Amino acid sequence: MTRVLVIGGSDAGISAGLRIQELDTNVRPTLVVADAYPNFSICGIPYHVSGEVPDWRALAHRTRADLETAGLGLRLNTRATRIDPFARTVTVVDHDGRHQLPYDELIIGTGAVPIRPRIEGIDTLGPADGVHLLHTMEDTFTLTDTLARQPESAVVVGAGYVGLEMVDALRARGIAVTLVETLPEVLSTVDSELGALVRAELRAHDVDVHTGTTVHRVERHAGRLRVHGSDGFIRTTDVVLVVVGVHPDTALAETAGVKLGVRGAIAVDRWMRATVDHIFAAGDCVQTYHRLLGTDTYLPLGTTAHKQGRVAGENALGAARRFAGSLGTQVVKVFDLAIARTGVRDRDAVGFRPVTHETVADDHKAYYPGSRPIHLRITGDATTGRLLGAQLVGHRDSSVHKRVDVLATAIHHGMTVSDVEDLDLSYTPPLGSPYDAVQVATHAWTQQHGD
Repeated sequence: MTRVLVIGGSDAGISAGLRIQELDTNVRPTLVVADAYPNFSICGIPYHVSGEVPDWRALAHRTRADLETAGLGLRLNTRATRIDPFARTVTVVDHDGRHQLPYDELIIGTGAVPIRPRIEGIDTLGPADGVHLLHTMEDTFTLTDTLARQPESAVVVGAGYVGLEMVDALRARGIAVTLVETLPEVLSTVDSELGALVRAELRAHDVDVHTGTTVHRVERHAGRLRVHGSDGFIRTTDVVLVVVGVHPDTALAETAGVKLGVRGAIAVDRWMRATVDHIFAAGDCVQTYHRLLGTDTYLPLGTTAHKQGRVAGENALGAARRFAGSLGTQVVKVFDLAIARTGVRDRDAVGFRPVTHETVADDHKAYYPGSRPIHLRITGDATTGRLLGAQLVGHRDSSVHKRVDVLATAIHHGMTVSDVEDLDLSYTPPLGSPYDAVQVATHAWTQQHGD
């Protein structure tokens, strides 16, 4: 019987283990999990912090009992420290001490860890002082403990996806929020024209937004925290939350001698094989094949981790399934806006002649009450007309997330921009138009730039 050892209990590791059990119930994969929270939704943390999901236990996709019933062996609160690829063992440490776990096939799903920017004070101040990083359930508990003391204000450093979600969450609790971002505009994964719409939404909800500002120092001051930044930025606050992104957690993998690739992530091929025999890897710790560009990139996304984990689990049993690739499709809710993107923007479209056109279209027929505009930016190749990317901003009730999925599907299958106009999409006046907003946008692109 094949012995499969999986390191990591989040999206990639759980998906790998479950896929193994789907294919061969005689194989009981062992999952080594560093904490006590396997299969918890890290993406759901902001909604627990906001109070919209009151019980943190609800963030578990599956309980421990569910996972064990599904055929997974769990070793919780167990940290893997070293891989010996010759003996095919992993050294782990738990409450009983140090042990060697043997494997025939190993899957690494160690995920990512928060980036700690060079801010003076964040290494000496911590949760007890009101300074937080946010990535794990333990981080969540320390933050909610701080918030239980009913702070009046917070400074959030970083205006990416998690930073914006946490601004929303803190405002839901009635906390005054200052948002600080080094880059010129918030949410840099979309073009600045759309980022400006997000900034306006933040300010409409009384968020004090400072872009082009770099935080240099955090210090204790008169029982509170004082944040210092560029261009004379100073704020006195009760809580500081630093969420400036993540980088791949490869420390364990490096003990096996695996090669690292894009942005220091584990180099894997499309079968999720690392460069050392009998070792697979998946999720936020690995580089990701970009389906459109045909190259490797780094895209730490839960959706991608689930798919890669299934591929790794299947191939650990001897299959030859290939990862189809990612397009970086994402969506985020910021107060009453939904912002979505897929594919590439002009600056990322290496090997193409990208042209982007922006259109504003109603989410449903204007004569039916409540119609709202959706801002759509379509990127296509000027030579072939191929659809390369899309960015959408609209009201949270305007099905922005499903409309970007239409465009992601079109890119996945290599369609041209004008091909989207021929899709047979659904229509009823309260929900859409005979010519859907995505088709209005693609038609405008072809009118401007040809087929």
